[in-house]
This record gives sequence, structure tokens and C-alpha cells, in this order.
Amino acid sequence: MNDAAFDLLKPELDTASGNALWIADENALRPAQLTAANQAVAVISNRFDLCQRLKSNGWNCSFSDFDLSVYPDRSVDRIYYRISKEKPVVHHIINEALRCLKVDGELYITGLKNEGIKTYLTKAKGLFDGQIELSKSDKNTWMGLLKRPSTAGSEPLDDQDYCQLREVASDERFSYISKPGVYGWNKIDKGSEYLISELDQFIAEMAKPPERILDLGCGYGYLSLNCQQLNAEITATDNNAAAIAICKENFKRNDVSGKVIAADCAADIDQKFPMVICNPPFHQGFSIDGDLTEHFLQATRRKLEPNGIACFVVNLHIPLERKAKKLFTTVRTIADNGSFRLVMLARPK
Repeated sequence: MNDAAFDLLKPELDTASGNALWIADENALRPAQLTAANQAVAVISNRFDLCQRLKSNGWNCSFSDFDLSVYPDRSVDRIYYRISKEKPVVHHIINEALRCLKVDGELYITGLKNEGIKTYLTKAKGLFDGQIELSKSDKNTWMGLLKRPSTAGSEPLDDQDYCQLREVASDERFSYISKPGVYGWNKIDKGSEYLISELDQFIAEMAKPPERILDLGCGYGYLSLNCQQLNAEITATDNNAAAIAICKENFKRNDVSGKVIAADCAADIDQKFPMVICNPPFHQGFSIDGDLTEHFLQATRRKLEPNGIACFVVNLHIPLERKAKKLFTTVRTIADNGSFRLVMLARPK
């Protein structure tokens, strides 16, 4: 099914001219909506898979955590943006659009009513000194066209210092740095913490401790850092540019000699591993029957050695086992604390 908000934006992208910039994140489009590239438009995406897909279709796309610092003040004619899920990201893009756009330069911003688009448009209108035109395709899908005034109309929107790394949590082992743009960025995830606390139960299922570990969907690196105690070679991977940058910095600050690789569910990693650890992103709202669930389990099957094990942590309401039994001979709950289950997968089919 197509994304209605992107459908509203697409005709503007197709006809864009001048020095134009498209900010594309996970909500940007569905595969069926992708068409031939407009060579007048440069693209910045924080999603590795989306960036690769856009490049393969001829778009000039760069992969970054929405770093617009390469664009000088008042240097861009038009910016196109289908809003992101997280408020600090949206505020960051609107603030940067005001900085980057030339006077009378245009920001096209779209989204759905239940995503807060009307609130974002109201805030952007204040920042752009009231320079806005509104349109909609239906009562739930809105687009605003804002023109950059010669001076800003108000203080920048609160983006929680989007670009700044900061210490967000600590425990007896590590101090963790993070930033907005990564799910659960300002805390230690309870599921991940539970997995590490029971890691010995998984190790006991193995003939010997693992020499290599793959952290699938690493986030800011909590699981990877806490697997350092096993003296294994760590490979951490994620699809999100912010996660990759932060995980690398956490490795550096804590002297972890591992690899951090941007990839879509480890698709560009050739190596297989005796252990895969994963706290999959079920928090993002997709169900166990969704494509992304299948994506994570298929990736685990591909990357797991024949005698290896995978360690998953999931919320109690997620029936992970039903999907996993199609792909693994052994699927077993290792522990359950009333909020999370730890599930072992072994012997890929």
C-alpha cells in the first residue's frame, strides 16, 4: 500500500529544479512508489536500505544522520520532507531548512494527521514568519509549502540538541553515550538489560564460548559492549545512520575492538557467526506478521553457523516462536521475567 503523504509530495519532487534537497527517512516511500530520479534533487537519507535503493534507481543519495552541515547558510532553493516518526528529528529538519534555504526558498513538508503534521505545520509557520500555503489530499493527509523569510519569526524548535552526543546512562560496566534519532536513545533498554543478565544461560547451550558475535540491529551498542566480557570478536550492524555513528563512538570510548557496519539486516556482511544477539525493533509498531519480522529472522538464519545459536529478547505479547519455527529446528524460551522472554534459536533449516 502506498504512503498517502509521500503521494502528496511526489509531484513536487518530480518537477523540482534548481538546487533542491530531499530529506528521506523510513517514512519516505514504499518500493512501488519509487520512480526515475530527478537529477536536480540531491537526497540525504538516514536509512541504509533506502539509500541503497535510491542509488540503484539513479538518485544522488548520501547516507548520514541528517547532517546538513555541508550546505552553507541560504544556499538551497527547495527542500522536500515527509515527516519522521520522532519529534526531535522533525524539529531538527525544520530548523535546518530555515538555515539552509535562500530567502524565498521553499520547504515542502507532508505527513498524516495522526503523526502530528498539523502541529508541525503550525510550528513551522511561526518559525517561517507566517509564510505558508496549505493543501491536503484528504482530511488526514496534509502538505505545507513554507517560504523562507529574510529573518526568522521565532526561536528554533526544540530538537533536544539533536546533533550532540551525550551520556545518557551508566552501570557498573560502562557509561553509554547516545543522542536523539535512535530508538530508546536516552535509557538502557530493559529487554536488552535482561538478555545480558541471563547471557550465561545461552552460553551454557553452546559447546564452547563463541569466538565471534553478530549484534543484529545494534542501536547505540548496549548489547555489543556487554558481550565484550566473552572476549569474542564483535560485529555490530544497524540500518540507521545515527545508531552506526553512536555505536562506533561507544566502541571507541570503551576500547572495544569490534566492527560497526551499516547494513540492512546484515545483508552486506558475508561472514557467518556462532552467536547472533538481537533485540528486534518490534517497538516500531509492526506486528509479528509484518515483513520486518520475517526480515530479522531470515537474516539470522543466513548469518548463523550450523551449530550456532541466536539470542533474542522480545516482549511477552510477541509470538516470535511461531515465525521462527519455520526457519529453525530448535526454538526454545530460555527465560521469562513477566515482561520479556528470552528465546534461543538454533540449527537453521
